[in-house]
Amino acid sequence: MWPLRELAARLEASERTVRRDIETLRGLDYSIETVHGPDGGYQLGAGNTLPPLLFDHDQALAVAVALQTAPSTMFGLGDDASRALATLHQVMPPALRASMKSLRLTRLRNYWEFPGPPIDPAALTAVGTAVRHRRVLVAETLRPDGTRPEPGDSDFLPAYQIEPHHLVVWAARWYLVAYDRTESQWRVLRVDRLRPRPTTRDFPARELPADDLAQFVMSTHDRGDTPAEWPCTGSAQLDLRADVVARWAPGGSVVEHLDAEHSRLTLGAWSWAGIAGILATFDAEMTEVRPPELREACRRLTQRWAKIAAG
Repeated sequence: MWPLRELAARLEASERTVRRDIETLRGLDYSIETVHGPDGGYQLGAGNTLPPLLFDHDQALAVAVALQTAPSTMFGLGDDASRALATLHQVMPPALRASMKSLRLTRLRNYWEFPGPPIDPAALTAVGTAVRHRRVLVAETLRPDGTRPEPGDSDFLPAYQIEPHHLVVWAARWYLVAYDRTESQWRVLRVDRLRPRPTTRDFPARELPADDLAQFVMSTHDRGDTPAEWPCTGSAQLDLRADVVARWAPGGSVVEHLDAEHSRLTLGAWSWAGIAGILATFDAEMTEVRPPELREACRRLTQRWAKIAAG
């Protein structure tokens, strides 16, 4: 039996926080009994035990780093990650607690990074649960303009049935590798542009489209991407297959399939010269370079590189 005041003192938290955490545990199906009266308090119900946290020093540091960097891979996790870290601090032994508190990160964003798109937690939960239990999903996706309408609006494409197999996170975006029952083909879907509806129908295991699912996602050009916001955005037609360009294109770019040997890459950077430099890394012939500012940047870089080569 633990009186509320004693629990709060042991956990170095307010009584209000302890009450809230107790309700959280009850919501997770832990049986916690409340005994009223002067000698009352809280006790764990019969047949229930809380699993011990048996972290070593390196594991504690790994958890601290993961929770402080989690918001960079999924939008909206900042508050939840901070509360989770504070909860772990309360239950850690003093030595490990000191190690975790000593690792306070100030994470700076560089110019190549862009924030992850917002994902509805309910949608992510539905997709993750369906992947785990092999349940068919009825899915709708946003139209190519990427707008996010209210449920029921016509901006969602017609629903189709998918078998969700695996989640992949790349460049702050969450992708779902799924088998489209409607079109009888494998697809890569952006979770933030997906409106899933769970079903109770199971599906059997299939042979995956590739041994390396990460490479499969990166080399799929029609994965529903839209250009990330940059000060400058341009495009060019490359004499390369779309899957090759998609494999090496930076996050936040869009690859269009034109034919078996050509594709169009749309991408952004902080300057026109930055876009031109990225295009040069593909070492392929290019046409239809747009807009004029990008062509001018290519001309300036050509002159600069010519001087370097001559010198």
